[in-house]
Amino acid sequence: MKGRIVAIHVGKPRWIPGSGDGPQRPWRSAIFKAAVEGPVWLGTTNLQGDEQADLKHHGGPDKAVLAYCTAHYPLWRAELGLPLPSTGGFGENFALSELTEADVCIGDIFRVGEALVQISQPRQPCHKLGRRWNLPELPERVQATGRTGWYFRVLEEGMVAPGQDVALVDRPFPQWTVARCNDIMHHRRRDRELAAELAACPALSQSWVTTLSRRAQGRSTPDPRSRLYPETETEAP
Repeated sequence: MKGRIVAIHVGKPRWIPGSGDGPQRPWRSAIFKAAVEGPVWLGTTNLQGDEQADLKHHGGPDKAVLAYCTAHYPLWRAELGLPLPSTGGFGENFALSELTEADVCIGDIFRVGEALVQISQPRQPCHKLGRRWNLPELPERVQATGRTGWYFRVLEEGMVAPGQDVALVDRPFPQWTVARCNDIMHHRRRDRELAAELAACPALSQSWVTTLSRRAQGRSTPDPRSRLYPETETEAP
């Protein structure tokens, strides 16, 4: 199995103007990313030239690269009626063809140029995606559809470039597709047994392990609305 890097996007945090307080206040984000034309260095925590504004909830070794499937864009254009670009509109670093959430699994290892990457977790969209397109409900819709994208951790650093193949090297956990993980996290929140099974996956990111382990034990977990909507922003999962 393999896909292809259609485009690579990087960006640094910047302030976006707003008005007043609450959800309309000025906000800081790196969700506005620009495409790079040539090879770029992929390190253990991010691509060269890419940064995150909120290091508490974004970035780090488990979230070094955000990947998103280009096949989702026509669906979103039809559903939202927005002039979305062909890539980069969802804050992704890697815009990938031929790979969707149903095709890839937690723990999958891919060769990308000189680098070796591994899927660590599905993306959990936050309210900044909604602010990016002036659609507050968009993050929740992304989550509900399962068209979330996913994160890679970097096992081997190296140069990567648009147009390169993303070739599967190993699949140690074929039972945990990204699509299935999204379903467990967002639609089967009361299934403690499944939560425990997924939390035991050695390749799953620590943040997901923590949330699912608490759920499996019947303990409280963060309200997802605090991540999805800025007016309820407290602490994201």
